[in-house]
Amino acid sequence: MNEVMQPVQAVKRTDTNYPKRLKDYLKTEIPEIIWARGNINLLRGPNTVLNGNLWVLFCSSKCLGEIILKTHDLAQRFKETDIPTISGYHSPVEQECLCVLLRGSQPILFCPARSIENMRVKSAWKGALAEDRLLILSIFGNQYRRPTSALADQRNVFVAALADKICIAHAAEDSRTLEFAQMLVAWDKPIFTFDTSANKSLFELGAQPIEYR
Repeated sequence: MNEVMQPVQAVKRTDTNYPKRLKDYLKTEIPEIIWARGNINLLRGPNTVLNGNLWVLFCSSKCLGEIILKTHDLAQRFKETDIPTISGYHSPVEQECLCVLLRGSQPILFCPARSIENMRVKSAWKGALAEDRLLILSIFGNQYRRPTSALADQRNVFVAALADKICIAHAAEDSRTLEFAQMLVAWDKPIFTFDTSANKSLFELGAQPIEYR
């Protein structure tokens, strides 16, 4: 297996690889530059192997055990059916999902809430990078070397704008996640969650139940 790591590339708004859908959702807030490492062609979205079926996965650090298990099962289903995903893969549940997805063959877009210019490439990622099915993306320059909650909020808006379908595993009452979901409703993208009473607020916003078995 080729162990040579691709360099970080700067994708500018004028480049052909810059995803046009960002302007549709972020309007004047679109980033001037996206930093990328991996298969840059994955940025072209529906015109490539993503086939207009890119899911974003959001799962908070604190949620019921039932939801944690369902999220893990959903990642397994995505792996088995070659569904591409995008996420920050930051919370413990999201990190476990990434471990599952890396064992598959489907595309993965990984977006940390920090710069990737000097970020260490973990050994677990190298196989997917060499297979051209992993793309690491960031909208943050080299001065942002540590993730923060503010950067995570910006990252979440970015990945939701790139995605075709949105999975919010859980959003507690009066939480930042629920406030974020309310913003996404205005985008008119399909939002999905797990069919449990804990997600009543998401269903009231118009979320659809996930059918993954």
